[in-house]
Amino acid sequence: MDGHFVPEISFGQPVIRAIRESAEKPLDVHLMITDPLPKIESFAKAGADRITFHLEASDDPRAVIDKIHSYSLPAAISIRPKTPVMEVFPYLSCIEMVLIMTVEPGFGGQKILPETIDKIRALREEIDRRDLSVLIEADGGITFENAGVLSKAGTDVFVSGSQLFRGHLVSNISRFRVCL
Repeated sequence: MDGHFVPEISFGQPVIRAIRESAEKPLDVHLMITDPLPKIESFAKAGADRITFHLEASDDPRAVIDKIHSYSLPAAISIRPKTPVMEVFPYLSCIEMVLIMTVEPGFGGQKILPETIDKIRALREEIDRRDLSVLIEADGGITFENAGVLSKAGTDVFVSGSQLFRGHLVSNISRFRVCL
C-alpha cells in the first residue's frame, strides 16, 4: 500500500526480500499502489511468486501483465468493489487470477460487501463459459460464516486476516478448510 491508491502504507520490496530468505510458502504480492508498472521489476527481483495489481491503478493493464510475465511470474488483476466485474473480462485470457476485493482495500477488519459475491458468480460464469483456468481470489471480510458461500459462488483462493489471527492461527486455518 502506497498511501496514494489506498490511504494506508505497508511494507515494500525490502520486506519481501527479507521474507523470501526464509519463506517456504509462495509469496503472493498484492500491489495496492498507483502506477504499478515501474515497480514490477523490483518486486519480482525481491522474490514475489505472483504479482497482483489493481486494474484501476494502471493506464495500461496489458503492459503490466506483460511485465509480470517477463519475469516468468503469474499475473493477477484485482478490482475494487465498485468496479464492474466485466472490466476484467478483456484480460482473462492473459492472466492467471482475478482478485475480487470484497471490501474497500486498505483497512483490516471490515465486513464483506454482499454485492461482491454476485461479482464472483458472474466472473466464474465467464471463466467457465470461455473454458479458462483463471483462479478467483476473494479478499476482505472473509469469515468462517461466509467462506462456504464464497466457495459456492466460485472463489478458489481466500485471503483472511482478521478472522485468522483472532485466536489460534493453526486452528483457525483448519476451521476455514472445513467451511469450504
